Amino acid sequence: MQSQAKVVIVGGGMMGVGLLYHLALEGWTDVVLVEKGELTSGSTWHAAGQCPSFIADYNMAKVHHHSNTLYSQLEEMTGHPTGWHGCGGIRFALTQEELDYFKLVESVSRNIGYRMQVISPEEIRRINPFVNTDGVLAGAWTLDDGHVDPSSCCNAMAIAAKNLGATIVKYNRVLGIKQMANGEFEVETEQGNITCEHVVNAGGCYADRISAWLGVKTQFTNMLHQYVVTEPIKEFMDRPNEEIPVMRDPYPSAYYRQEQMSGLIGIYERADTAVAWADKPGRYQEWTAENELFPANYEPIMPWLERVMERMPIFAEAGIMKVIHGAISHTIDSNPLVGPAPGVKNFWLATGSSIGIAQGAGCGKYLAQWMVHGAAEINMVGLDPRRFGDYADQAYTDAKAHREYWDMYDLVLPGEERPEGRPARVTPLYEKLKAKGAVHTESFGWERPKWFSLDGREEDYGFRRNNVFEVVREECKAVRERVGVFELPSFSKFMVTGADAGKLLDRVTANRISKKDGGIVLTHGLGKNGRIEAEFTITRLAEDRYYCLSGATAQLRDGDLLNFAVQDGEDVTIEDITLDKSVVIVAGPHARDVLSKITDTDLTNANFRWLTGQEISIAGIDLIALRVNYVGELGWELHVPIDKAGDLYDAIWSAGEEFGIADFGTYAMNSLRLEKAYAGWGVELTNEITPVEAKLDRFVKLDKDFVGKDAVLRAKDGGDVGITIVYIEVDAGDTDVAGGEAVMLGDEVIGVTTSGGYGHHVGKSLAFAYVNNGHDAPGSTFDIEILGERRQATVLSKPAYDPKNERLRA
Repeated sequence: MQSQAKVVIVGGGMMGVGLLYHLALEGWTDVVLVEKGELTSGSTWHAAGQCPSFIADYNMAKVHHHSNTLYSQLEEMTGHPTGWHGCGGIRFALTQEELDYFKLVESVSRNIGYRMQVISPEEIRRINPFVNTDGVLAGAWTLDDGHVDPSSCCNAMAIAAKNLGATIVKYNRVLGIKQMANGEFEVETEQGNITCEHVVNAGGCYADRISAWLGVKTQFTNMLHQYVVTEPIKEFMDRPNEEIPVMRDPYPSAYYRQEQMSGLIGIYERADTAVAWADKPGRYQEWTAENELFPANYEPIMPWLERVMERMPIFAEAGIMKVIHGAISHTIDSNPLVGPAPGVKNFWLATGSSIGIAQGAGCGKYLAQWMVHGAAEINMVGLDPRRFGDYADQAYTDAKAHREYWDMYDLVLPGEERPEGRPARVTPLYEKLKAKGAVHTESFGWERPKWFSLDGREEDYGFRRNNVFEVVREECKAVRERVGVFELPSFSKFMVTGADAGKLLDRVTANRISKKDGGIVLTHGLGKNGRIEAEFTITRLAEDRYYCLSGATAQLRDGDLLNFAVQDGEDVTIEDITLDKSVVIVAGPHARDVLSKITDTDLTNANFRWLTGQEISIAGIDLIALRVNYVGELGWELHVPIDKAGDLYDAIWSAGEEFGIADFGTYAMNSLRLEKAYAGWGVELTNEITPVEAKLDRFVKLDKDFVGKDAVLRAKDGGDVGITIVYIEVDAGDTDVAGGEAVMLGDEVIGVTTSGGYGHHVGKSLAFAYVNNGHDAPGSTFDIEILGERRQATVLSKPAYDPKNERLRA
């Protein structure tokens, strides 16, 4: 076995082998995959092999589509059978909301490139004549997917990787990993040690223990899942050249399909779910385990099996031939963990997939791009392992994983949030605001107000405007006409200090850091390829002290960006103070009037201009006040010690009552930011694009050096830039852009939406999209497919509200 490599991948299941193949395809062939047993001997071998295209998440849909495309070609590429069955799939809609969901996914499918049709119950029965469609409104028929034999498919991909020059070492357990002083890794195995530049943890059910060798916490839960295979069924044997699609059905919370001449039924029971190895210390599987299964347990799945028999009466006559009962990793949000591990440079994760067969090749493709080129061609925020922080302990992770398992076929509607694991992070204001009617949303564990139910109403969740539309309108009206207050504790917060602090920040972000104390800049961290990795609001508090803010879910990734950028000999200290402070936002025409009653600081423009910050005292509480906000009004963000947030809020509320102060939440904030054409990090501003496509020229200073500058210059000079952002008004009906919808010009797909909503003050449905070059001129029109209807969109030349920023400067 070789003693050196560029990359070592630990784990030989579908995720590890998928990455191995795609790294080799990208030209990195000095890669060694180390597997403790035979390939696929973990969760891969006992998987049912489903490969669905149907998914609304635009980026995960690309992952699935690539897998399906590759799997259908692998046998021809390698000569090794894969067991690919391109039988398609049908998912049932039982409610109007599910039918709306199908229409959203259908629009996403046009952009991704897979075929999908929303079909009637009659058409369902034509395709699958054995199914009972009672209660079914429609089916989502995906024509380009199906299922594979997991072991055969994975081994075919392994052959393809080896044909490109990659190496696989089997029956060789990794015993430990350590990072050396030069940043390289030493991987200890039973057959000797390997030194490498990169390590990838593709350890499946073992991944948490592998990460722990490097001090990294990896959040997932190994859930038990069962599927049954029936005895041969006469109706299938009578038509040997036909196969029913894979059926996915919310009523029995199950998938069911044909397995040769038998039936295969997989249940996601919505109660009495179990964790694997719960009786073992640490819930750990033995290192020596291979092809491990658990005894059949009919009790929790029997009620759901009976429902499958209602749907497919031909199954009821057949006996059960075998039960496959194995462990599958589930994460907090059901997306896999694919990307950099937090805090350890060049340590990567490719694990945590609950449908790893469907995702293995696609995850491998995009992770390989990230490793080789510095970024993937899709937005990886939703896969990045750093999207979960220390708040996600095992109890929290378990609670979320059980819920995600239950919800496999139970649609979670827009705005709907499950209670499991919550609250994880709160401030002293949480209970006070909850008592006032706050309905909270969760971001990176933080509870933050979404909207306020002042009359006790509960939201009617769905894809269309609902019964909180008017409530949000009133919250927006308060901010635009009077004054609003909003606690947003979830900002990631870093204090960067030292003689070289400004130099560091100037180097890692594209805008020029302020040279004056109190100056605020919005600036972006770019990769070497010029693509957007981060967005910071940076306030210079002193020549050697800078306060840096970024999005909630960016805490770990932005901490890595800053810490990894410090060069030897630089006098810089980076302190993560996220948990030390909350943020109370006061915004609206009367914001100055309110705060002037409870502070001695002069808040006029003469002393406290827009885009400046000061350390002041309000209501006797020392805090950092920033004259900046995300809603486009006169206002301040008050960064307050977290234990004083309640006292500050009380003082603000008391001072604001004469001005009609009102609480507002994230629903209103989204409406207000859209009116101001404020693009969002992780949605509009992603690793897919450079500042050129995003029209961020004013935030990029090309007269200084910064990471990614050369790539930005190439893009400006007409490099590989085929799309551009547009801000649009939509002639919407009773629903607004959600994100991921196809932008159409005639029959041609010319772009994709990123986010949208209703601007309550301006009375317009607004959105962002990226479109092919040539369609971004102000006044240009095209269609957006929203819930099955084409709606005209018009490109706007300026923000719908206050384009000259007069309100912010008031």
